[in-house]
Amino acid sequence: MNIGIVSDTHDNLEAAERAAEIFQSEGVEVVLHCGDFVAPPLLAAFEGLELHGVLGNNDGEVSGLEAAFDSLGEGSALHGRFADLEFDGLSFAVLHGESMAEVETLAAAETYDYVCYGHHHRREHREEGRTTLLNPGAHFPAVADDHRTVAILDTLSETVRFRSVLE
Repeated sequence: MNIGIVSDTHDNLEAAERAAEIFQSEGVEVVLHCGDFVAPPLLAAFEGLELHGVLGNNDGEVSGLEAAFDSLGEGSALHGRFADLEFDGLSFAVLHGESMAEVETLAAAETYDYVCYGHHHRREHREEGRTTLLNPGAHFPAVADDHRTVAILDTLSETVRFRSVLE
């Protein structure tokens, strides 16, 4: 299974639509969004995909986001500030990650196979014991081009690839 990971779309509909195009072309079945959607209309870009999201520090319109997730169907869900998920036998902690100490603590506990987070607007892929930390990048003009990316995880090979939304 291919899992798409995205974060910090910050109302950038063009980037969200490009991310969804990448995910569809790569055969992604499930998308994890690590927060900072900002406004509910952005979620329409992910129509047709199973989307699991968490709230970020810029997501104030919670009831609107919940309604937008409900309208996506496909098993999509907004999980609050933290999601504990499992796909193909792999465990995922998904959070926005304002506190790197919290992200590092989750990874150091080695409870999850993957800790997916955003907020810091820099892509990251590194191992911490048996846990992989993964930040897919961010999507607004102030972010350096090489961090305006999404991540794709192949659960069978457990490989991660980054794809630019600017291509």
